[in-house]
Amino acid sequence: MFGRKSDSQKAGPGQQPASTGDGEATADSTGASFDPRRAEQKKNRPTPKRSEQVARNQRPLVPGDRKAADKRAREEMRRRRDESRVGVMNGDERYLGPRDAGPQRRYIRDYVDARFSIGELFIPIALVVLLAGMFGGEQWAMIANFVVYGLILLIVLDSVVLCVLLRGRLKAKFGEDSLQRGTNFYAIMRAVQIRRLRVPKPLVKRREYPA
Repeated sequence: MFGRKSDSQKAGPGQQPASTGDGEATADSTGASFDPRRAEQKKNRPTPKRSEQVARNQRPLVPGDRKAADKRAREEMRRRRDESRVGVMNGDERYLGPRDAGPQRRYIRDYVDARFSIGELFIPIALVVLLAGMFGGEQWAMIANFVVYGLILLIVLDSVVLCVLLRGRLKAKFGEDSLQRGTNFYAIMRAVQIRRLRVPKPLVKRREYPA
């Protein structure tokens, strides 16, 4: 008559009977299942570091694609660098820096390259005089000093003539009010360089002065 109630009858209306068997899922008061085997596996596995997770997420799916992409990027960078170097040597305005860009700078380069400047001889003569002074004795050293001083004086005089003539041409072509600053220094620095080593390279021949 007054027998014991079964476990299903003792459980409340919002509860599910829990299983006591090993490896079987159980339910909590909210009804969510709980797998003890999965929890045990997670507990025995070390927690990965954040750097490892980021590296794993950034790892490409196919390693070969990443290497090919890097190779293409290096080739494209090399191609652009070579194109820029060629453009600078040829005086292409797209690749020139602020020092060399502009029509006035182009006019100065063409005018300096069209004339012969004494400054072009400074480096070769200075090198010969230096060697002669080092290995020729005291007398040759004294002669070398006079040659160097005389060459410097000639370069200064030639630079003054260059600046006067060039400034007159720039005023006539571009107007006195629109002249850029530093034109004299730019012309002198190009005039004292060896013609073949000038950057951008000369685009006119000797005595082929710009209009």
